[in-house]
Amino acid sequence: MGFKCGIVGLPNVGKSTLFNALTQTAAAQAANYPFCTIEPNVGDVAVPDPRLEQLSAIAGSKEIIPTRLTFVDIAGLVRGASKGEGLGNQFLANIREVDAIAHVVRCFEDGDITHVEGRIDPVNDIETIETELMLSDLDSLEKRVINLEKKARGGDKESKETLELVNRCLELLREGKPARLAKVDPEERKLFAGLGLLSSKPVLYVCNVEEAAADNGNDFSKKVFERAALEGAVAVVVSARIESEIAVLPADEQKDFLEAVGLEEPGLNRVIRAGYELLHLVTYFTVGPKEARAWTIEQGTKGPQAAGVIHTDFEKGYIRAETIAYEDYVVCKGEAGAREQGKFRLEGKDYVVRDGDVLHFRFAN
Repeated sequence: MGFKCGIVGLPNVGKSTLFNALTQTAAAQAANYPFCTIEPNVGDVAVPDPRLEQLSAIAGSKEIIPTRLTFVDIAGLVRGASKGEGLGNQFLANIREVDAIAHVVRCFEDGDITHVEGRIDPVNDIETIETELMLSDLDSLEKRVINLEKKARGGDKESKETLELVNRCLELLREGKPARLAKVDPEERKLFAGLGLLSSKPVLYVCNVEEAAADNGNDFSKKVFERAALEGAVAVVVSARIESEIAVLPADEQKDFLEAVGLEEPGLNRVIRAGYELLHLVTYFTVGPKEARAWTIEQGTKGPQAAGVIHTDFEKGYIRAETIAYEDYVVCKGEAGAREQGKFRLEGKDYVVRDGDVLHFRFAN
């Protein structure tokens, strides 16, 4: 399991430039005018994980297969999008299909690139986008209430439960707060997800800064981080321009380029780690002579469901998982060493898979 992250923001904030860099393609047209992206561009990227190379080297794997995630480049929203301004309705529908929102915020000055609002104010830009998402949600929920009330009075249990949840969300939205702040019990999560609320999506703020601020950010990005901390969101600093230059370099030249600009790693790595934190994802590995492979699951996933990520038959017939922690696999120099040193475990159906576990599933056909 990877995740699908929609890249949103006002026009001319660097969304398509960042998308091109992340996916190392030129699929998204980056141009200095609004609405140059009319259809959402979709790109899969490999999740970089140095642990895979280490595992592969120990096991002598012929192939390394990283887990992947999907980015969707969604065209720039503008004030009034919830009422159809710009190409609003179409783009809001695209946002509905993603698991999380990577909100690219302009945190740089450049007289050659116009800002749709005429000034650089990242916090205000965030509020503009957030407001449009909340207004769209408000309109959607208010249209559902009458029908839900009617069914609830008729004794429909699910409608009654949904109505209670809808009213909880409406109270927040009318106070100008996003639906993701709603208190949702574990048994309500499925119903909540079914509402399809745009402002319920977890948010990652991507501060697009000038090249000189690519490492530690600037005064603009500091304001975004302060905003993120207040609302429990995640923020990262990236220079889309630097990322676009890195993307076209051969792999052996990328390290030298990064050192030259004072960076230890590409911004993509930051975005991925932040995305994992945002969606509470972890990685486990399967390792053998044929391949070393990474798999992504949600935190708290138990053995059978983790096995089901590989194949549904694995979940249905799950017996146990032969388990070695990544650190033990490395220290013991592989499975044989882990067995000898007592680091090899057999875990049953209630085992919660941990980040870095090296697993081999046993299942009944």
